[in-house]
Amino acid sequence: MFANKNLVAVNGRGFSARDITFQNTAGPEKHQAVALRCAMKGYQDTLYTHIMRQFYRECTITGTVDFIFGDGTVVFQNCQILVKKGLPDQKNTITAQGRKEADQPSGFSIQFSNISADADLVPYLNTTHTYLGRPWKQYSRTVFMRNNLSDVVRPEGWLEWNTTFALDTLFYGEFLNYGPGSGLSSRVKWPGYHVFNNSDQANNFNVSQFIEGNLWLPSTGVTFTAGLGV
Repeated sequence: MFANKNLVAVNGRGFSARDITFQNTAGPEKHQAVALRCAMKGYQDTLYTHIMRQFYRECTITGTVDFIFGDGTVVFQNCQILVKKGLPDQKNTITAQGRKEADQPSGFSIQFSNISADADLVPYLNTTHTYLGRPWKQYSRTVFMRNNLSDVVRPEGWLEWNTTFALDTLFYGEFLNYGPGSGLSSRVKWPGYHVFNNSDQANNFNVSQFIEGNLWLPSTGVTFTAGLGV
């Protein structure tokens, strides 16, 4: 286990890691403290998925504000995404994706994962609000598909970055999520928010299509699910 502030950055192609914990111990008072660009445990801005294609499988990722962020083209599968207790009156946001142009391929696709409160947040669910994401950049793109969304997720689902910024140009989607936080009746009504009605729409964000995982993941030896199983 490594513990420090902004301790590790990965810039090279072909990096992989397994059976290791990268932890940032700065705490919520230090605000932005990057644990690693391929990182796991922190508070604000835990995991910086900077650029390029990335894949995370069976990882535990914890944090408070924008704790999965960046402009990579990223798929998360079978992960434990745990929201922690932050500062008083602070709102938690799981993702802050940073796509800047409409023709960029980047975005986050979170699949088959569990989104819930970490132990320190459980007593404060009624006073600390948590959202699936907010738009860091103009064309922010994030989808949640076939995940267990616990009651840590607010009924609205998503949060504005700054009033109406990017609400017309972002792309946020949900598909076949389940659990007490997955209800769609009170979700945001933004032009850029979508509920996928069929697997054809959702499959644009699976491993084989979104990150072309069939071409490079087998050589890593990492287990992955190419489609969505529907």
